[in-house]
Amino acid sequence: MPADNSLYNTYASNWWDENNFLYMLKTGVNPARFGYFREIFENRALKPADLQVLDVGCGGGFLSEEFAQLGCKVSGVDLSAATIVTAMKHAESGKLKINYRVGSASALPFPDASFDVVVCCDVLEHLPSLDPAIAEAARVLKPGGLYLFDTINRTIKSYIETILVAQELPLTSFFAPGSHDWRQFISPDELAACLKRHQLSLCQISGLQPGVSPSETMREIRQMKQGQINFAELGRRLKFQTGGSQHGLYVGYALKTV
Repeated sequence: MPADNSLYNTYASNWWDENNFLYMLKTGVNPARFGYFREIFENRALKPADLQVLDVGCGGGFLSEEFAQLGCKVSGVDLSAATIVTAMKHAESGKLKINYRVGSASALPFPDASFDVVVCCDVLEHLPSLDPAIAEAARVLKPGGLYLFDTINRTIKSYIETILVAQELPLTSFFAPGSHDWRQFISPDELAACLKRHQLSLCQISGLQPGVSPSETMREIRQMKQGQINFAELGRRLKFQTGGSQHGLYVGYALKTV
């Protein structure tokens, strides 16, 4: 059955809890993917202070806050009103000015050509349909704007790692039940074709994966399951990095061509 997105209401207050599975995004995936995005800015000689950035499916604000701390003018949108409340409170506690709104990836509450950058991470693989979200991202992007993303490839590797190991097997599972549906995962070719339909040209993709061996990954997961470490520490120990295989999680960017 499709991914159960209602769980983000259930866990809305837990985004910044180091003992919650969502926090792994903060300590595990975020350093690698944000470093990748920051490098894109540097390579394209973009000044953060000049950039209007929209974080689509912002959740509790992990990436929104990274871009705000970099100096960008940031807006964040999420379908879960309770999650937006959590994001707003955390930004306020850190004295960060982020414009958070409740809204859908397929119906963004912003005018055409409003943003220099649209970020969409941990989102595409949860959507019932890809085209509406990509169309909306393209609509609110300025000509020449950047679309930054990550998502999960639909492969045997991703089924084993994300569905069986992380979600279903009792000895190793740590995602909430129903977090993902393998049928909603997206191959790079499918994503590239969808981007092209909406005047977004794929510039680059890269693998995004743990920097430790599969056996070490399993050891760390077992330690977490046994209560020896929390989710925050598990994320740090997995040492996510870009590069390598694109058969699981991958990250990339596209350019609006018109």
